This record gives sequence, C-alpha cells and structure tokens, in this order.
Amino acid sequence: EGTGPIWLDDVRCQGNELSLLGCPASPWGVTNCQHREDAAVVCAEPFQLRLVDGPGRCAGRLEVNRAGQWGTVCDDGWSRTNAVVVCRELGCGVARAVGDLPQGRPRFGPGTGRIWLDDVRCQGQEGTLQDCAHRAWGHHDCTHQEDIGVVC
Repeated sequence: EGTGPIWLDDVRCQGNELSLLGCPASPWGVTNCQHREDAAVVCAEPFQLRLVDGPGRCAGRLEVNRAGQWGTVCDDGWSRTNAVVVCRELGCGVARAVGDLPQGRPRFGPGTGRIWLDDVRCQGQEGTLQDCAHRAWGHHDCTHQEDIGVVC
C-alpha cells in the first residue's frame, strides 16, 4: 500500500495510449479510493532473439533472452513455419529450405547455459516467437546437441 495523495482514479485505458496520462480518468486528484485499492504494474522485459555462430546475423543457432540470460531453443517439434516466424521477427526475409542438412535442420554447434524453449509450434501468423505455443520457459527434455539453427 502506498501513502500520501491518490492522484488517479477510474482510469480506463484502451491499450493504444502513449502514456497513462492519455487514458480517460476522473479529474486529477479527485478520488474515492483508499490505499488498499492501489494499483500495481509489473513490466516484462522485451523479448529478444538472435542467431549466433553462423555466417552472418541471419543464419546461426537460435538463442532467446529471458530475464537477462541468453539460452537456446530445442529442435523438438521444430518446423519451417517456426523458422518463418524467426526470420520475419529478425527482419531477415524468408526462411531458406535446408533439405540437404541432417534431419533437414541447420546445425551451428551446441550452445551453453540454459535451454529456454522446447516443443515450439508456430502457426505462421505470429509476430514474435514468444507468441508461438511452447513448453513452459526452461522446461525441456533436450541436451545442447539438439539446439536448433535457422537459416534465413
């Protein structure tokens, strides 16, 4: 609970405002609230991904950042549709066909550290890999020998 004056009440944001002050609300300082009704917000870090240990920024082992820590993505259930989402998110064009590689998947060596994602299943229209279905963050049945690579 906070202390002191309560400045905003009945705030009704739509989600497209540039700041909280752009949301409709009761006049500044006019409220019928008590501090037991204080609102709180927890902001998420922006989702980040990258391709590493490849010939350039648009080909390599896929890594994602969670809580400030980079980790890899397991190849279980990986599809070309997943790669399409990754390439689009990185601004790297289309996912290339990789049929001549082992199991039809590019390999850029094992990563280290956390394996963040497993059983990723994109539909193709997602704007970001984190919007694709996947196991809970950090839950997997993989080793780093199964780290997925992407070629755009």
